[in-house]
Amino acid sequence: MKKVCIVILLNFIFVSLHAQKQPNVVFILADDLGVNDLSIYGSKFHETPNIDALAKKGMVFTQAYSANPLCSPTRASILTGLYPSRIGITLPHCHMNKLVLDKQLAKSAPPNKKTLDAISITRFKTEYYTMSEAFKDNGYATTHIGKWHLGPVPYSPLEHGFDLDIPHSPEPSPLAGGFFYPFPIYDSHGKPGDNLEDLMCDEAVKYIHEHKNEPFFLNYWAWEVHAPWQAKENQIDKYRAKVDPAAPQQNPVYAGMLETLDEVVGRLVKALDDADILDNTVIVFVGDNGPYINSNAQHMPEEFHEVPVSSADPLRNGKGSIYEGGTRVPLIVIWPGKVQPGSISNDLQQSTDFFPTFADMLGWEMPHELQFDGLSMKPILEDGIAIRNEIFCHYPHNRPSTSLRQGDWKLIKWYHYNPDQSHLYELYNLADDMGETTNLFSSI
Repeated sequence: MKKVCIVILLNFIFVSLHAQKQPNVVFILADDLGVNDLSIYGSKFHETPNIDALAKKGMVFTQAYSANPLCSPTRASILTGLYPSRIGITLPHCHMNKLVLDKQLAKSAPPNKKTLDAISITRFKTEYYTMSEAFKDNGYATTHIGKWHLGPVPYSPLEHGFDLDIPHSPEPSPLAGGFFYPFPIYDSHGKPGDNLEDLMCDEAVKYIHEHKNEPFFLNYWAWEVHAPWQAKENQIDKYRAKVDPAAPQQNPVYAGMLETLDEVVGRLVKALDDADILDNTVIVFVGDNGPYINSNAQHMPEEFHEVPVSSADPLRNGKGSIYEGGTRVPLIVIWPGKVQPGSISNDLQQSTDFFPTFADMLGWEMPHELQFDGLSMKPILEDGIAIRNEIFCHYPHNRPSTSLRQGDWKLIKWYHYNPDQSHLYELYNLADDMGETTNLFSSI
């Protein structure tokens, strides 16, 4: 009997030690944040000291891409490691009442359009094995905090491997109520003057402290810096005084919203440090697509109605575009003891890579039938070894198009766009022309 007790005790100790060794994972997804919006990437107008400090702890990627220039498709790609076109979610329509669960084409097109658009699936189906389910299956506590935008119940985070979902909303933004109390999407929470993102961070900080003694996966998908355009008055005043009319970024409201997001990042890192688990936590900070670059009056103070919200300059276009400004995103990865602090990677990376990276990083055994479009970033993170030479993006809407980057070269195919219904091609050398200004296709 004594031997049996000893064996049971040793087994318990082994399991406990194994659990303690598993690193926590905090995944921060910023909404509509351009790669050049952060001071670490060169912005002279926006101030992001906490994100800059985070970057010094890990690796900054200069060539990271979303799998789609819009949010819901990219979110689905993160959770599955699959291209959005394979899943069928190619537009951010998952909050709409219309239920579309199967891939299909529009039945008609305008007279001047020679292609049929894809009809995006409007729910993230539970048939997919997700990154969150893999964390849960490997002994992690899991929570989703913030924006989801992949469907309501029965397609919410709770049906995709998360134990907890706050605020449990399918909406794409804080809606007409805005970022300040009261919140239509977060009923009965907060008080006058409260900011929604601050309350989300309160919940995340609380979660970190409550789960510091077990491995956890905190999926923090921020509402900022998506519309509606609202910032704290002191922030607007601060950046109004900094505006340079000649600079690409000059919207004080957006700058204030980004400052709130930056403060959230600082608070999350501090919570991990206060809980004495920062050195055993992997942190990912990434954007879901390029920035919103037009002017917009939604909650925007009247004096800024004509001021573009942000700019991807020197990249071309922004959110919703297959050009670099729509798909190039900021990415910072911290992996204590593995990633060299303050390192920079110029290697290619895409949002499909996160799930296979965690599986490789944490030594998970995946279902044998599971396949990824993405690749593990572990060789980059540990040894600076490039994992891919291509970036693929397919966008079957508006002007349906596909882009393929191979090395420094990027080819774009616009389907049946020429007057004779032939395809239009564009070819750019991004090493010499990151702004995609000179089409070299006719020269080959």
